[in-house]
Amino acid sequence: MIASRAVNFALLLSRVWIAVMIFAHGRRHLRALRSGPGMANWFESLGLRPGSFHAWNVTLTELVFPVLLLAGLLTPLAYGGVAALMVVAVLTNHLKNGFYTTNPGEGYEYVVTVAVVSITLGTLGPGRWSLDRAFDLSFPFEPKKALIATALIGLGGAALFLLAFWRPPKKQAPTS
Repeated sequence: MIASRAVNFALLLSRVWIAVMIFAHGRRHLRALRSGPGMANWFESLGLRPGSFHAWNVTLTELVFPVLLLAGLLTPLAYGGVAALMVVAVLTNHLKNGFYTTNPGEGYEYVVTVAVVSITLGTLGPGRWSLDRAFDLSFPFEPKKALIATALIGLGGAALFLLAFWRPPKKQAPTS
């Protein structure tokens, strides 16, 4: 068990930062959804149909999981969900743009980093200052089990989602 106050503070700080960052994306997406069909059309262009369903799915996920992270509640699920969002983003949009986020179309360095950090933090658990600890929830806090649970939710969830919903657009043949 992690007992150090410094480690517990670091876990809390990480949970709060990931939560704030993901929530900000969800809030931005909510505004985009309310302003018109642009975001839904963009999801359609990525091969995620119906676009409006997936735009709402991502937005609601980005608004709910951060609340769980802030509270330290259902932590492996919340971090796994964030990782799944990022893995889907990498494969449907960012991978083709190269590594750097400064590349046109934004590369994958940011989203892969968030996915890896989420799986890592899910492995370490929420720390002592969390509702998971306060309610003595019996999640797999032993690191090996927590890693498996968080990675399965993140990587397995993304894989199942992509298999069920992603139909990458066919590339147009160059015209001569």
